Amino acid sequence: MNILQRIFTDYYEEIKYTLHPRDTEMENIDKMIHCGDPSFGGAMYGCPHCGNLKFVPFRCHSRFCPTCGNKYAMERTTSMSFKLVNVQHRHCVFTIDENLRDFFLKDRSLLDCLFHSVSCVVSRMFLKMNKSKNFTPGFIMVLHTFGRDLKWNPHIHCLISQGGYSDDGFWRHVKHFNYTYLRIAFRTALLNEMEAKVGSSFKMIKAKCYNDHKHGFYVYAKPNLCNPKTVVKYVGRYLGRPVIATSRIDKYDGEMVTFHYNRHEDEKYIEETIPAMDFIKRLIRHIPEKHFKMIRYGGLYARHRKIDSNLHRAISKSKHHIYRSFNQWRTAILSSFGYDPLECPDCKHKMVFLELYYNHKRVSLEELYEKAMSKSRGKRSSA
Repeated sequence: MNILQRIFTDYYEEIKYTLHPRDTEMENIDKMIHCGDPSFGGAMYGCPHCGNLKFVPFRCHSRFCPTCGNKYAMERTTSMSFKLVNVQHRHCVFTIDENLRDFFLKDRSLLDCLFHSVSCVVSRMFLKMNKSKNFTPGFIMVLHTFGRDLKWNPHIHCLISQGGYSDDGFWRHVKHFNYTYLRIAFRTALLNEMEAKVGSSFKMIKAKCYNDHKHGFYVYAKPNLCNPKTVVKYVGRYLGRPVIATSRIDKYDGEMVTFHYNRHEDEKYIEETIPAMDFIKRLIRHIPEKHFKMIRYGGLYARHRKIDSNLHRAISKSKHHIYRSFNQWRTAILSSFGYDPLECPDCKHKMVFLELYYNHKRVSLEELYEKAMSKSRGKRSSA
């Protein structure tokens, strides 16, 4: 049991009956607490040479879980990387006024406005460069609702190709991004979308935002360009990370939690100690609604046109299976921690799969397959 599981297990009853969490929050908490619990089943491996056995428990597959969240981030990073065109990309961050943050917390459907506004502004910036050719960039938008201090701070990370593809198959490189335009246009687009959804009561806040941000909302670019050769590592580091890694939780004494982060403004090391329930509140608010897409594609990366197949991708199709293999359970542990989980500790031979255990019963793969197929057939017939 890791430190995060201990914290949530100790305060489980209090979370459930005093915080009254959303259904999706409770579902992810339950999954995370029981992640790796052998009583929920797993796979049995054995060494064919010396007879050693090893039981590997099932994982929860919740993005809220630090272990499974990292695994999910690796897989999403790989999928994103396959879409990227073999050009440099600019990593831009679109931030909002502090007074707007609570609107997104109270009504999470408003988070769609962030995606729509960024997509509209980026597309329009490229359209203004050459209207006749209609150069279309490729961009990936990732919503982060957390800052380094874990407080509620929704903002969009956007990876934008430094160039666009015209309707007649011509690529135009673009090195200069008009940040003055991006800031002002993003502010206007977001405030207009929010007013349309919130209603007339939003007008006072809208006027205040215009007054406080005469030059637009803060939109900035990361100093390092995303080189096609290092794209997987870069995308994973900035776009796919979970809310907090267990390595950032320094101490838990049953009542207080100490964690650290580097402050965004000056990279100063900050250590914060807060009550466990406050720590839990900060974390669970970042669990998205079920089926809400935190990663969205725009421009070239959102369409499937025949002419786009002429573009050279950062990772060729012939290498896709290699990159996917890095995400497999055994390979991921080997590359991250330097040991093979299926190597017999005694004779060093490779262990082989024997059986699956589910709800304390032995289940063969054939039986699981048959169950899955019968369920599938049942759904089809009822439809």
